[in-house]
Amino acid sequence: MSASDRPPGRHLRVALIGWGAIATRVAALLHERGRREISIVAVAVRDTGAPRAGLPQGAKLIARTRELREIVCDIVVEAAGRDSVEPWGTAALAKGCDFVISSVGTLCDDALRDRLTALAGQTGGQIIVPPGAVGGIDALAAAAILPLDDVEHIIVKPLAAWRGTPAEASVDLDALDQAAVFFSGSARQAADRFPQNANVAAISAMAGIGLDRTRVTMIADPLATRNGHRIVAWGAFGRLDVAIENEPLATNPKSSELAALSLVHLLERRVDPLVC
Repeated sequence: MSASDRPPGRHLRVALIGWGAIATRVAALLHERGRREISIVAVAVRDTGAPRAGLPQGAKLIARTRELREIVCDIVVEAAGRDSVEPWGTAALAKGCDFVISSVGTLCDDALRDRLTALAGQTGGQIIVPPGAVGGIDALAAAAILPLDDVEHIIVKPLAAWRGTPAEASVDLDALDQAAVFFSGSARQAADRFPQNANVAAISAMAGIGLDRTRVTMIADPLATRNGHRIVAWGAFGRLDVAIENEPLATNPKSSELAALSLVHLLERRVDPLVC
């Protein structure tokens, strides 16, 4: 069955890809907020036999993309990492569902992006990139309608967020007593080298002047307690300067609480009669 089989009224049937820190937080928030008109009808995981705490009532566990064909859903939300984007995105779009990509850095692969957008064009599905942990994406995208001259995305995170990443090869995190820049390059390079931390740079890049023209600076700061993002842009529209400091996600300091909140907001906008 396809998304065209949606029953009358404002109701949204969601398939979640992944059951990690982001997906579990999204499900918990929807439950806490009493959003009964948003149903999580399926959760895709690698091993359906492993115990899964907190699964939404009525959600079916699936592990193979072909199983998605039998799920009646309107939107598929990826929150499982880069490797899940192509197979699940293809399956979702093929059945006419909209597909939300959390692992946006995957779209740095031009060929993959072209394949998915072509499929969406054929079936009527839509690929949706949420704003994630960044503020001002709507304004940046609007500003890009006129020529943009320059966009810089600055990422500042506590040391814990950079542990276990390539940052450790560039700077001695244990010895830092002040903020240190350890990366400066394009959004494409940043998202490729730091998929867990700089995935968000791909969002600002696609909203603005592209993956290769958007400049990204990454900073490790021993005094920081939140994940910080600042986007500065110039162009025919004027000047934009947006800064945000996000609380780290409790179960994954490399990500931000706002990344989960942005997905909840996206889903709620699909059913609310008034959106902003």
